[in-house]
Amino acid sequence: MSIGINPTKEYFAELWRFRELYYALTVREIKVRYKQTTLGIGWAILQPLALTIIFTVVFSFLLNFGSGNAPYPVFAYSALLVWTFFSNAITFGSLSVVTNGNLVSKIYFPRELLPFATITASLFDFVIASLIFLLMFFYFDLKITPNLFYLFLIIPCIFFLTSGLSLILSALNVIFRDVRFILPMALQVIFYATPIIYSLNNIPDKYHKYFALNPLAPLIDSFRDVTVLGQKPDLLPLFIAFLVSLIIFIGGLIFFRMKEKVFADVI
Repeated sequence: MSIGINPTKEYFAELWRFRELYYALTVREIKVRYKQTTLGIGWAILQPLALTIIFTVVFSFLLNFGSGNAPYPVFAYSALLVWTFFSNAITFGSLSVVTNGNLVSKIYFPRELLPFATITASLFDFVIASLIFLLMFFYFDLKITPNLFYLFLIIPCIFFLTSGLSLILSALNVIFRDVRFILPMALQVIFYATPIIYSLNNIPDKYHKYFALNPLAPLIDSFRDVTVLGQKPDLLPLFIAFLVSLIIFIGGLIFFRMKEKVFADVI
């Protein structure tokens, strides 16, 4: 069936028809990711936890970075929780089409299921790692406030942003294999340009406009605000991040559909 570039009711109906394949790809992605590892799914917890311990020692004890009214370990872990999901989903998602070239070249199915499956697998890791976040939440006796309901806006924004970038990068990686070498460097830059190990309050006000160029920055900052700090997020940057994330998602979907016609030939 030929489907236009623009998302339509027919297009989403086709995705629904392939839901069992999507589920199978997601389960396979989770199994392959931790196959023959000693800790298995425990790596989903160890990654952000190990970084939290390192950053706590370096930036809290040695450099005395401020973390507002929150203990630094939970301050850092909340941001690393989101960052680990974002970076893993982008990394694995960008490779999803190329690593499944045998499927792409042999049978028809909506190709975007491949990056979507890797993102869902990373979302599964996010849920597992959130268990430690909950334990830290109660250990440090943080308050539960109605501001947690903002997560119903923040988490979909993170998903839209991650999905859109994964769609774009997975399509580009088929055509330009340099993407897999450039991406790790780009993620390093984004990491330090995002308030993960520090707070935006540590940044002079005149530089805040530059952080607004990074849509991940207000999303992580808002996530930490409503969970760890129990306060209302800054709504204007969050609204702008929502619009940018939605635009990136729709643009990524359109770009992916435009380029998928050549996937089988290039792979």
